[in-house]
Amino acid sequence: MTDRRCLPFSGAFALEALRGQVEAEGFTHGMPARIIVPVTDLCPEPGSLRDRQLLFGAEVTVIDQRDGFAFVQAAWDGYCGWIASDAFATPEPATHVVTAPATHVVTAPATHVYREAAIKRGEVMQLSMGARLSVTGETGMFAVTAEGFVPRQHLRALDQPGDNPVAVAERLLGTPYLWGGNSRAGIDCSGLVQIGFALCGQSVPGDSDLQWAEMGETVPEGAPLRRGDLLFWKGHVALACDGETMIHANGKTMSVAYESIEAAKARIAAAGEGPYLGVKRLAR
Repeated sequence: MTDRRCLPFSGAFALEALRGQVEAEGFTHGMPARIIVPVTDLCPEPGSLRDRQLLFGAEVTVIDQRDGFAFVQAAWDGYCGWIASDAFATPEPATHVVTAPATHVVTAPATHVYREAAIKRGEVMQLSMGARLSVTGETGMFAVTAEGFVPRQHLRALDQPGDNPVAVAERLLGTPYLWGGNSRAGIDCSGLVQIGFALCGQSVPGDSDLQWAEMGETVPEGAPLRRGDLLFWKGHVALACDGETMIHANGKTMSVAYESIEAAKARIAAAGEGPYLGVKRLAR
């Protein structure tokens, strides 16, 4: 395993599991932590441009820290990189919010956390689809969390996953395109696929090349497409809605949008943006 995106090694410190496989200054079992900001960039180097993003409530293992940044591995998909040190919190006494395991996930495109169980009393923060929260109770139309009050209809219990990644992606129609984005504020092609499957309880890699390499079985060329099939180009991925239409986060519309599959193939080929690779299908 040499792909640095999946290698829990900061260049100085590595997870204990890599002992004997990499030369490091030190090895660690890591420190569990949780993301406590709405969204944070996950970068290949401290303060560099993002590879991906992590959302509120995401669990990570902290492997190294330096100069206001921490090298982490995301628990959900194993992606590694640097985040700002103020974007996460580590376990404290049992009453601290960080130790409470997440019970629910945001399934609306976005939601607000309110200060009180009332929509006119001000909000604490906005969260994206995919953010995770620990719900401790209910009051009226709101779920009670340590951070505040969230509309119950915007949440779903983690033990009740959906079964349609395309339907999840369709809720994000119109979301701006953002390279490396994973949130309602901005998302890219592989981020859209990842969140679609995440809300259906399936962990998939964060980048399209990893998705092509690791996801599902190849569908023979010319075989009928099914809803939820993945169409791959070099550097791009889309979800089939049916045999003729796909949904993807793309640079043409700079948004999450529908597009004719055949038109997309012709457009991408004409632009020289990367060869068409084929179709993958996940058993569900």
